[in-house]
Amino acid sequence: MAKVSFREDRCKGCGLCVEVCPKKIVKMATDRINAKGFHPATVTEQDKCIGCAFCATMCPDVVIEVER
Repeated sequence: MAKVSFREDRCKGCGLCVEVCPKKIVKMATDRINAKGFHPATVTEQDKCIGCAFCATMCPDVVIEVER
């Protein structure tokens, strides 16, 4: 099973990772704000991740890591 982790403190909330996720499990955390003042991206259902790494590839700030 794949595992996705985010450096939420560095996320600028652009949402590109949300758009490219084929399983639609990457969401913006609208309930919290990071140190930079943005809503960070997060994974809602880790067990559904297929490890494609589209989110990590798309992230301009390199805040996403995918482990397979």
